[in-house]
Amino acid sequence: MKLGLFNQGLTKAVVTSLATLTTATIVHQPTYAQGTSFYCGTSKYRNQSVPATFARTQDGRNVAMIRWLHTNYFSSNWTPQVRCQEVARRFQKNYDNGMLRRINTGTLKGQPVVCAAIKQSDPCTDSTLLFTLNRNVNPEKALKMLMDRRGLASGNAFVSRGKKNNSPFSVEFDSYIQGATVESSNPNPENSSTP
Repeated sequence: MKLGLFNQGLTKAVVTSLATLTTATIVHQPTYAQGTSFYCGTSKYRNQSVPATFARTQDGRNVAMIRWLHTNYFSSNWTPQVRCQEVARRFQKNYDNGMLRRINTGTLKGQPVVCAAIKQSDPCTDSTLLFTLNRNVNPEKALKMLMDRRGLASGNAFVSRGKKNNSPFSVEFDSYIQGATVESSNPNPENSSTP
């Protein structure tokens, strides 16, 4: 009988500990990026409408991830609208696969690229590729021009990993989403690619 009471007490202690651990884990998870979806819409930039790849957070915030402004950064194979839609699809795929913790720059097949990553030190691969830049483009400078400045400046949103001109650059996704400018009007989700 004493053994039965001991087992009941031990079971209760284990269940209580697991419940506490689960609660602590859930409480410390960021909520602003959970349930995020990506689409191509339009954004105002210097009184012009430009295609932009957006993140829509679970709480309904629309954050421009990339404004497709500088066409000289890219090959002419795709229009800005087509590039916007394809990159929205790639953001969504990497987000859904748990790979979008950071946005890193790197080199892939001899080209400067921007990719999704879990850690700052992760290399870019074909499966994490977000977009490719022209050979002569510095990816860090390109991201600083294409992404929201408030998002880049928030917290530890960006970390340069070297002093060289083409050193890898990394943006923490959740910090970017939290600090970036929220679009005041609903961008054009009807132009979106289906996530």
